[in-house]
Amino acid sequence: MSFPRTNRFVLGVSGASGAAYSLRLLEQLLLTGAEVHCVVSTYRQRLLYDEKRIKRVTLEDMLPELASDPDHQKRFIAHPNKDVGAVIASGSFLHDGMAVLPCSSTSLGAIATSAGSNLLPRAAMVTLKERRPLIVCHREMPLNLVDIENMRTLALAGAIMCPTNPGFYLTPQSVDEIVDIIVGKELRLMGVQHDLKTRWEDAHIASKSSTLADES
Repeated sequence: MSFPRTNRFVLGVSGASGAAYSLRLLEQLLLTGAEVHCVVSTYRQRLLYDEKRIKRVTLEDMLPELASDPDHQKRFIAHPNKDVGAVIASGSFLHDGMAVLPCSSTSLGAIATSAGSNLLPRAAMVTLKERRPLIVCHREMPLNLVDIENMRTLALAGAIMCPTNPGFYLTPQSVDEIVDIIVGKELRLMGVQHDLKTRWEDAHIASKSSTLADES
């Protein structure tokens, strides 16, 4: 007999710039009612402060700022990056996919070379091993050959490489709208329905609405 369970995702947040991406993705996943297990690299905690003024303290202390809704807090589980024995490091822990957003070149290399000294790359490696969706959102540029080879290795292993390269066909008017283009793409790759305007048909609908308004 099988028993239904809440959708469950793993979010890895590494040390590349892009706190807005990870916080928006976390918000959207929690809004669906999903359980989110999060692991944040040590340097990423510094960038959360630099970019979003979230204090550089433990994840447990950061929880109220990362997920302020009490119901969301119940479904947000933070794991220290040094805790390689956490549940997300085990293949027996069932989840619906893992995103690494943003992904630094350092974390990219650690995942590609199976370096398991920290929880983030270890959880990603287990996700690949169990043939679950792994979406890696590399953010740094320009790329060197090491980055390219690491991406190739992960793509051959089954990961989806999804660099944080926004499209501009929706003519975004703010940083938040650009962030939503990336996060919306990420959610689609994770199989999560959302209401963010990120798809090509959205551009046609917006264009048609604008034309009708001009003609009236």
